[in-house]
Amino acid sequence: MRILVCNDDGIDAPGLGKLWEAARLVTDDVWIVAPDGKRTAASSSITIARPLTMRQAGERRYSCSGTPADCVVTAMSWLFNDQPKPDLVLAGVNDGRNVAEDLAYSGTLGIAREATFWGIPAIGFSRVKEPRQTPADIHWLTGFIRRAWEERRKWAEAGHWLSVNLPADLPASIRQPRIGRDKIGRSADVLNEENGVTTLIVPRGRDHSSSKGDENDLIDLGHVCVNRLNWFGESKLDQGFVGSLAN
Repeated sequence: MRILVCNDDGIDAPGLGKLWEAARLVTDDVWIVAPDGKRTAASSSITIARPLTMRQAGERRYSCSGTPADCVVTAMSWLFNDQPKPDLVLAGVNDGRNVAEDLAYSGTLGIAREATFWGIPAIGFSRVKEPRQTPADIHWLTGFIRRAWEERRKWAEAGHWLSVNLPADLPASIRQPRIGRDKIGRSADVLNEENGVTTLIVPRGRDHSSSKGDENDLIDLGHVCVNRLNWFGESKLDQGFVGSLAN
């Protein structure tokens, strides 16, 4: 079994190391391709028609100058071009939860989404800030990865991936939450205004909005939250409405 591990926090991020350790207990065929720096909120963007730099940082370990999703693209199109592709892609462990609108913004989940474009099952892991980490965390992650792989036919249909949010303490019970609303990027701070040019910054952070049964609620109660996501979320339109558009 071959596993590819990527992230959006960068090649030296502690969460990437934890996920690599867990994956190594599943198989010895584990590869890392991660950005050369932090790429928060990069979503699923990829770099087209511009150079990308890949640097070998160790055995089966590479850094990429591009986005989190670029790490998957370069792995599939270059690193594994003439050898077997990974059986599973793991993303994370992200430094902070990915909830609500983060499902669209997250570079961690952008990795998982990109993997499904290549027909590969994928899981994105995220965890609350400043968790209470213990050696048991690796054991729990390893068990989760093994069980998810064994049960992949139940969740890894074409275009689907898993988003897993970890609470402060592991082990923990697992729940499927309702997707809430807790948008980042709600404000902007002006840094400078001069000659018709305004320089501003959108600060980090969120309101931490929550309602009963959503991700923030269940994570704060100490549960692991698992959502099954897909990129082709098509819903049928009312035929009367469709007809009205044609008139």
